[in-house]
Amino acid sequence: MGPSYASRVATGAALFGLVPHTHFTTLIILLINGGLFAATLLMSMKQSGGESFSLNNYVLYYFGAKESGSVLAGQWWRLVTAGFLHGGFLHILMNSWVLYDLGAQVEQTYGTARFLVFYVVANIMGFVASTFWTRALSLGASAALFGLIGSMIALGYRYRHTAAGTMVKAVYTRWVIYGLLFSLMPGIDMAAHVGGLVAGFALGYVAGVPRQGSPAERLWQGLAVVAVLIVVVSFGMVWLTFPATTRSG
Repeated sequence: MGPSYASRVATGAALFGLVPHTHFTTLIILLINGGLFAATLLMSMKQSGGESFSLNNYVLYYFGAKESGSVLAGQWWRLVTAGFLHGGFLHILMNSWVLYDLGAQVEQTYGTARFLVFYVVANIMGFVASTFWTRALSLGASAALFGLIGSMIALGYRYRHTAAGTMVKAVYTRWVIYGLLFSLMPGIDMAAHVGGLVAGFALGYVAGVPRQGSPAERLWQGLAVVAVLIVVVSFGMVWLTFPATTRSG
């Protein structure tokens, strides 16, 4: 299917050689997720007087978890912020493990700009689907992760007449099957996973792989900037709507 994005850019690792180039963007997302998990855990412990290490649903709500009534009442930013929050140690560990591996594969293939757009849009569309499917509080990176898987299936589908395309499609289709079977467990938001998957597939099919000198590259770079700004503004809205007593205390 041609040389990967990673083979067409500088091969030097980031952070003084400590982080491979194709893991850098993934690492930033992991750090954001980890920082927010620590913040929600510490505030939950504070709310319980230090007697519990479990996440408090009220804390998760105030930090931007998806809650259908609030989203439909106008708090659109929850469709973004929910994807950066996690409800427990196992939850964030599993998603981080998958993201570290999968994120690098998608960025290596599609490039940083497309990767960021895929991640943010799949995250949003996953929680849009969740909003209309269930009123339960929902959060986690898995909607975006399913979007990344969908983008890789789309790549395999576009190049299905080649051996490499057939292999890519088969590998990531298995990922989807395993993931959807896991989604049947109680408490798992199937709608967010399916919504993210569909969005990721659609974007991946339209995007194609980067081509040096193509006018489309500037478009994707611009869309990536917009995606990052949406995330920043969304967390700004979380800060502005955070209860004043909780924020100051």
